[in-house]
Amino acid sequence: MRSPSAFSPSAPSGIPWSALARLIRLHNQTGTYLLLLPTLWALVLASRGVPSASLVAIFIGGSFLMRSAGVILNDLADQSFDRQVSRTKTRPLASGELPRRYALILLSLLLLMSGILLSLLDRLVLWLAPIALLLAALYPFSKRWVDLPQAMLGVAFGWGAVMAWAAVRGQLNAPVWCLFGATAVWAVAYDTIYAIQDRDEDRRIGVKSAALFFGSSIYLGVGTAFSAMLILLGAAGWMAQIGWPYYATLLGLGLFFSVQIGQLRESVDPSQAFGMFRAHLWVGVAVLAGLLAGFLT
Repeated sequence: MRSPSAFSPSAPSGIPWSALARLIRLHNQTGTYLLLLPTLWALVLASRGVPSASLVAIFIGGSFLMRSAGVILNDLADQSFDRQVSRTKTRPLASGELPRRYALILLSLLLLMSGILLSLLDRLVLWLAPIALLLAALYPFSKRWVDLPQAMLGVAFGWGAVMAWAAVRGQLNAPVWCLFGATAVWAVAYDTIYAIQDRDEDRRIGVKSAALFFGSSIYLGVGTAFSAMLILLGAAGWMAQIGWPYYATLLGLGLFFSVQIGQLRESVDPSQAFGMFRAHLWVGVAVLAGLLAGFLT
């Protein structure tokens, strides 16, 4: 005979691990890599090609924790919007599968672990950290207020590079602001491409995005961001007196960007847009490889 508690509606159902994993996009770490790579650029540039293994490990862990916290903040803020978009309506919070309290508990744990990692870094990084958290919290709401919410995402991701530089140098020098700007405009470019997937539904529900703002001139907006990225990365390398392989890498990226701009001049469907967005992982890897090679010459 079964225990009566087995039929009780108040019987505990256990922790919804699967829903929590999907909440932080555990199966898809593209966002983590896009946050991590600019911090690695900064670590390499600030250390002139030989970053500390401990700092690399800390920023790998920190990027995972903060990106996970960021998507929770995003889903908490956008729960009602996500229910109206076909691509996001099955997310655990939007679908009602996961109660908000679980998301808040996990968010608190992620921020606690991030704080522990921060305690291992230079004091300047501790002063910079609250700004990173503020930017992460503001980004989801920027889609309601500004026509280019991707710029807020870019500033948030760029701030990771600033923190990484501070962790190495204990101060903020001119090259890091070029890296910050390059990261910010890069995020505007790739996230505008990503936003093409939801352009029609964003218009319907009243959410702002760069894909809507640029309209038929999206190739010009993205192309301008790409150009600014290359100029700023070039300036950072010049100030750091890096070798020619780095500039050869930037030239190759310029050719790749030209291809994507050409694609954007035509009609791009959601699946194509997602593929173009995913390709930017390799853009970040290429910049990192160029930096390392530049310091070997």
